[in-house]
Amino acid sequence: MDLMEIGKGAKIASKKLQIMGTALKNQVLEQVAVGLMEDTATIIAQNELDMDRGKENHMSQGLLDRLLLTPERIEQMAEGLRQVAALEDPIGEVLSMMNRPNGLRIGKKRVPMGVVGIIYEARPNVTADAFGLCFKTGNAVILKGGSDALYSNIAIVESIHKSLRRMEVDENAISLITDTDRETTTAFMRLNDYLDVLIPRGGAGLIQAVVKNATVPVIETGTGNCHIYVDETADLSMAVDIIENAKTQRIGVCNACESLVIHKAVAPKVLPMIRERLLSHSVELRGDEAAVTICPDFSRATEEDWGTEYLDYIMSVKIVSNIDEAIAHINTFNTGHSESIITTDYNHAEKFLNEIDAACVYVNASTRFTDGFEFGFGAEIGISTQKLHARGPMGLEALTSTKYIIYGNGQTRP
Repeated sequence: MDLMEIGKGAKIASKKLQIMGTALKNQVLEQVAVGLMEDTATIIAQNELDMDRGKENHMSQGLLDRLLLTPERIEQMAEGLRQVAALEDPIGEVLSMMNRPNGLRIGKKRVPMGVVGIIYEARPNVTADAFGLCFKTGNAVILKGGSDALYSNIAIVESIHKSLRRMEVDENAISLITDTDRETTTAFMRLNDYLDVLIPRGGAGLIQAVVKNATVPVIETGTGNCHIYVDETADLSMAVDIIENAKTQRIGVCNACESLVIHKAVAPKVLPMIRERLLSHSVELRGDEAAVTICPDFSRATEEDWGTEYLDYIMSVKIVSNIDEAIAHINTFNTGHSESIITTDYNHAEKFLNEIDAACVYVNASTRFTDGFEFGFGAEIGISTQKLHARGPMGLEALTSTKYIIYGNGQTRP
């Protein structure tokens, strides 16, 4: 379908969605969840085509993991939709109401944005998550997935369309742009007559391309050069467990830990422990001079390593003299995503929480929890690393705008 036709269809659908009642929206989401489970075999068959092509193109293991769909992951997609259905509907919520001296009553309430555009790479689960969150908030969504996941995305959208037809809902509530050429992607970024906001999800190259080329307002999601700082007072056994989880539980995601910062007082003891645990997962450790002195088999880190999101079995290691040096290093090289401190010192924990500049800051927990599902949002539209409108995992509220409602009884302005 022509891009302009997709835009027109989405705009018309958005007008219907913005007045749809909560009960019907929830019923539709439940039906879509059922439909995805019914279509599991078809979706996986199409995903296998994408996986085969990815392997032929020598896609990294981390990206292949992002691309892979299994029955369990499709069940997670369906469960995300069910959780979104169970959440409070933010649309229509009155945020404030005040009485003015002239008798006017001025209120502020949540409303849909209208049409949301999303450009994303090899993450087919985003297709279902984006639909669920946008639909619940009365928004139509236009998706532009990467060519790597094309067959998977088509299968998921076809399943959703089938459920929408069953519920007699406009199928243009979700649209997928299947044309993969760069010109179409650029035109999509400039579809101002139909798009109200554009959200990129993917690597640094994609995000920067959207930020630089889009004329539609953009909510910038970020790459994840996430750090864990092991403080001098850390429980070292806890630190090793958290680092193993944050790095290896799922290698190709933006909230995986890429960089370690370790206090010099505990480095000689904890670094060999970390080394042994991560070597069992074949993780390559790249350290500064102090780290290599403790563990001579580490590779020597370069300046580039401190700022790299590997999405691979690689991790950088920096030894520091104090918490101030740790915070300075993290704030210099992080991407504003997720950072964690392992400590038993309350004051150090509070200092880290207050001074680290990131969307999510943890004490004694894995960075892998930066996720809309884990935060209780049902799913997420992305993780915003900017500071305007939304920051961190973006759930329902991030996909709403507000408008003022004013009640009068004949007032005119003098």
